[in-house]
Amino acid sequence: MKRVITYGTFDLLHYGHINLLKRAKDLGDYLIVALSTDEFNLQKDKISYFDYQQRKILLESIRYVDLVIPEISWEQKREDVKKYYADIFVIGDDWEGKFDFLKDEGVEVVYLPRTEEISTTQIKEDLNKTKGGK
Repeated sequence: MKRVITYGTFDLLHYGHINLLKRAKDLGDYLIVALSTDEFNLQKDKISYFDYQQRKILLESIRYVDLVIPEISWEQKREDVKKYYADIFVIGDDWEGKFDFLKDEGVEVVYLPRTEEISTTQIKEDLNKTKGGK
């Protein structure tokens, strides 16, 4: 069985997230999603609209996702690929080259193209424009 692991905040879940999860699952048999906790997001200067538990419930309801685990730090990736016996590490191509060090752990690293016309940041910006334009 090929195990795939990916990481993210997955706030304001949208079809770009679903595309990423589907493509990640297509690379293997079992998809693990490491979901950024609220505390970790604060360290990254991010505030999610939905809290960790709400985002976790949303992810667990997606048929491509087999397991959701908390992401609490940048450093845990090396440990996670060992702990969960990951064969493939997947992340969006906006992180190109940043996680190549995981290859040293015997993991294939795949950078998937993002769905260009959608992002959580763009949704938030669009909503702010609409709100400010009234």
